[in-house]
Amino acid sequence: MALVGTTASGKSAIAMEAARATGLVEIVSVDSMAVYRGMDLATAKPSITERSEIPHHLIDVLDPSEECSVSLFKDLANAAMADIAQRGRVPLLVGGTGLYHRAVIDDLEIPGQFPEIRERLEAEAATPEGLARLVALLEDADPVASARIEPGNVRRVARALEVIEGTDRPFSSFGPGLESYAASSTEQVGLVVDQPLIDERIEARVASWMDGGLLDEVRDLAARPEGLSRTARQAIGYRELLEVVEHGADLVEAVEATVSRTKSLARRQRSWFRRDPRIEWTDSATEATDRLVDLIERIAAGAEMGD
Repeated sequence: MALVGTTASGKSAIAMEAARATGLVEIVSVDSMAVYRGMDLATAKPSITERSEIPHHLIDVLDPSEECSVSLFKDLANAAMADIAQRGRVPLLVGGTGLYHRAVIDDLEIPGQFPEIRERLEAEAATPEGLARLVALLEDADPVASARIEPGNVRRVARALEVIEGTDRPFSSFGPGLESYAASSTEQVGLVVDQPLIDERIEARVASWMDGGLLDEVRDLAARPEGLSRTARQAIGYRELLEVVEHGADLVEAVEATVSRTKSLARRQRSWFRRDPRIEWTDSATEATDRLVDLIERIAAGAEMGD
């Protein structure tokens, strides 16, 4: 069971309400940045009080120096959900990181990472005619994958060739791709909120981050001797303020960039989840809560019958 939607749509509050109403739920966060300890404000993590009231999983499980990959997140999520179910509780996936969400609910087979190969291919793509050569190479090595990937998408072309070389398997052999939506045992409720309201909430949220001490949080992270992983550095709010802390960028411009980037993220999330025909959408927080409560009770009843 899952609750999805864009950032600032109110998912967390609805999940908490459904959990309180049933007393059966533990929440599994599907957020690529909430996994990091010490990155608290701009990841909009639930408060310590909320986490003590309703158990949350996959929050603060990695050091900021560690990379978080899709395959690692999938393994962590599967382990958390198995543990929750074993204890007779109901796991509820809540979050907006679409690829991580799909990896979990559709059990995607995620090919490994091969950084040295990727760096070489990206360097090749950056040379004159380099991308054209890589596209031709992909067409020859894996015509199925080539047909699925836009020729101008450097990252995806390089990733496909990276996997082919690193695994000695066609990239297309890892599944039909994200455009295919097979039947899933995970029932999904989607919360849709008008974009102007999302934009207003984002502006208020970023202001609250700054008032709450985000700049100091970023300074502390930047001063860590272990450093920050490439993944952690890309987190919205952190990337922009790291430019201020490490390179003297203008703070006002960094905050404006954070707002703009968060709004763009919300639009991408909306587009991503809207493509999934399996999601049952509602624009009502009350209806979303009621649907979740009904699903939770049915899942719990089914588990009891199975016993």
